Amino acid sequence: MTAATVGSREKQSPKSRVDLWLRVVMIWHVVLALGSLGGVAYVWLGGVTWAGWVKGVVTAVLLLLALFSAMAAVDINRRQHRGRTISLAVNYLGFLFALFGSMHLIGVFTGIDSLADSFMRGIPFLLLVFVGFFIGTLTDRYQNPATQRTLRQTSKAVMIVSGVAFLLAVGIHNGILALLSKLTDPLILLLVGGTAVFAVMLWAMWRQPSAEAMHATNADNEMLSGYLFLSPNLLGFLFFFAGPLLLSLYVSFTNWDAFGTKDWVGLANYGRIVNLDVARLDTITQLASEAIDVTVYDELTRFEILGRSYIVGAQDKLFWLSLRNTLTFVLLSVPLSVVPALFLSNLLNSKIAGMKFFRAVYFLPSVAAVVGIALVWQWLFNATIGYINYFITVAVNFLNSVGSGFFDPQIRWLSDSNTALLAVVIVAAWQWLGFNTVLFLAGLQNIPRALYEAATVDGANSWQQFWKVTLPLLAPTTFFVITTTTIQAMQIFEQVFILIPTNPAGPNNSTLTLVLYLYQKGFQRFEQGYASAIAWVLFIIIFGATLFQFQRQRTSGSSYDA
Repeated sequence: MTAATVGSREKQSPKSRVDLWLRVVMIWHVVLALGSLGGVAYVWLGGVTWAGWVKGVVTAVLLLLALFSAMAAVDINRRQHRGRTISLAVNYLGFLFALFGSMHLIGVFTGIDSLADSFMRGIPFLLLVFVGFFIGTLTDRYQNPATQRTLRQTSKAVMIVSGVAFLLAVGIHNGILALLSKLTDPLILLLVGGTAVFAVMLWAMWRQPSAEAMHATNADNEMLSGYLFLSPNLLGFLFFFAGPLLLSLYVSFTNWDAFGTKDWVGLANYGRIVNLDVARLDTITQLASEAIDVTVYDELTRFEILGRSYIVGAQDKLFWLSLRNTLTFVLLSVPLSVVPALFLSNLLNSKIAGMKFFRAVYFLPSVAAVVGIALVWQWLFNATIGYINYFITVAVNFLNSVGSGFFDPQIRWLSDSNTALLAVVIVAAWQWLGFNTVLFLAGLQNIPRALYEAATVDGANSWQQFWKVTLPLLAPTTFFVITTTTIQAMQIFEQVFILIPTNPAGPNNSTLTLVLYLYQKGFQRFEQGYASAIAWVLFIIIFGATLFQFQRQRTSGSSYDA
C-alpha cells in the first residue's frame, strides 16, 4: 500500500461518513413512512375506540407524516436539498412531539409544582453558583498565568459543587428516582427512545457536511436558521390559536356538551340562532300566542309601521337581546373612547412643561388590571356609599340651595336595567381612553410641522388647521383606533362579569353581551356546540364591521406618506 493510496482513503473517509449518515437518515424516513401507514391501519382496523373526529385527525397526521417521509427519503437519495429541508422539519416536529409527550406521561410538568415548594431550600447554594461565576470574572484582572488558572479552577469547582448541592437541596434525586420508576411503561420508553432517535437524525441532517452533500447554498442555510428561530411562535400559533379555532368550527356543527360524544347536527345550531318569525297583529295588545307559535318562539319585540302592528318572535330570544346590548355598547363606548382621545392627544402634543407626566397618567388605566379597575368602579357605583352618587347629591343640594327645584335621583347604577349598561360603558370608555390617546399622539407626531406653518401663512386659525390638516392626515391612525376599539367593544366580557358578580347578565338581562352569553352557554350550561356557533356568528359580525371600515378607508383615500 503506497502513501498516495493511504492519503486518498483519508481524504475519502469524511465523504464516506457523510454518505453513511445520509443513508441512515434515508432508511429512517422509509421506516417512518411505513410505520405511519401501519398506524393508519391500526387506527381503523385495530379496534381503537376513539371518537370519529379523533380518528380522522390522527389519520390525517399519519398520512401527512408518511407522505413527507417518503418525499424526504426519495430526495435524500437523489441528493436534492428539498429532502434535507423536509427531513429537518419532520424530525424537528417529531422530536418536539416525543419530548413533550414523554414529559407529560412521566409527570415532569406536575413535578415542577413540587420543585417550586422546595426551591427556597436551594437558594443559598444558587447564590454560591453566582459567587463562583463572579470569581471567574476576576481572571482578567491578573496577568500572572498561574493566578488566572487558579481562579478559573476555583470558579469551576465552586459552581459545580454549588450546583450539585442546589439540585440535592431541592430534591432532584427524588424526581430522578420517580422518573426511573416510570420508565417501565412501554409507551414512555417508546417516546423516550423516539425523542433520542429524532434528535440524532435532526443532528445528522443539520451538520454542515450533510448540508454540503445536499448541495445547500448560503440562502438555504439562512432560510432554515430563520425558520428555526420562528418555530416557537409558529407552532404556538398553530397549536394554541389556529388549531382550537378550527376545532371550534367543527364543534359548532355538533351538539357536544364538553363531555360526551359529539353528534353531527349540521347547521341546526346556526338555524336556531337566526330563526325569527314576524307576524302581523290585529291590535298592538294582541296576545303573542294568537300570532306566533309560542312553543317554538319567544316574543322579541313589537312595532308599528304605517298603522299596522307586527310582532317578532325568536327561537333564541337571549341571543338577540345580547346582540342588541352589544351593539348598543359599541355605539356608546367607541365614540366616548375615541373622540375625547383625539382632542386629548392634541392637547398633550403641545410643548408645555409636564406633558410627559400627564401622558403617563392618562395611559395608566390601559395597563392596569381589568379586575382591579372593575372592583374600584364597582365601589364608586355603589348606590349608598359610592362617590358618584355622593357628588351628585352634593351638586343637587347646592343647586337647591340657590333656588332650583332639582331632586336627588339616587341612581342605582348596577341594579337598574336603565343604567346598568351605561355604567359598563363608562368604565370601558375610561379604561380605553388612554391607549387611544397614545395612538393618536403617535400619529400627530408624524405630521410634519411645516404643514402647520404653511397653513398659518395662508391665514388658517387653530380650528381650521385641525379640520383641514390634522384630521385628514390622521385618517390612517383614526381608522386603526376605531377598528381596534370596535373589535374590543364587540368582545366586552371582563368588565361586565366583574362589575355585577352575582348576576353578570344584569337586571332584566340589560348587560347580557354576546361573549357573556357565549360563556354562559359553553361553560355554565355545557352547550359547547351551540356556544361555538355563537362564537362564529360573532366572528362574522366583527369581520363584516372591520371589512366595512376598511372599504370606507380605501375609498376615502386619506393618508399621508412621510
